Amino acid sequence: MPKKQVHKENYNVILPNSVTSLGIKKRNYTDQQNEVFHIDVSQIIKDRRTSLMIKNIPNKYSQQLLKETIEVSHLEEYDFLYLPIDFKNKCNVGYAFINLKSPKAVLTFFRRFHNKRWEHFNSEKICEIAYARLQGYNALKKHFMTSSIKYQKDKRLKPLIY
Repeated sequence: MPKKQVHKENYNVILPNSVTSLGIKKRNYTDQQNEVFHIDVSQIIKDRRTSLMIKNIPNKYSQQLLKETIEVSHLEEYDFLYLPIDFKNKCNVGYAFINLKSPKAVLTFFRRFHNKRWEHFNSEKICEIAYARLQGYNALKKHFMTSSIKYQKDKRLKPLIY
């Protein structure tokens, strides 16, 4: 019986210079490494992780519009939100980070947004939710407050930290 070949693909993320200048670093993960970020809906409550990466956000979304979209169903259920912006093109880079206050909020957030189309701008993009590399309010706050993003004068470009 022939051996089954397993293709381990590297995922390359291309970040614009305006984003890398903020200290956001490109990371390449193999399929196996990406499994760490995969959310198993049946394990969310046991898992206890609360920081998520929201992927495939239409580029026209502002942080304010993303905030308003989230707050329709999750008002006061998160304490950190950051949508990186490509300053050259004046649009977001397609992903964001959020920290929810509880695993229960993660479960409802995942069910509300994962594999759903975005409501605005008639986008064909399908939202994906994954666990973030950095976990927890304190880790996210520390990371973004020690990066050059803290020097941005425009508050719309900074993370929302509550």
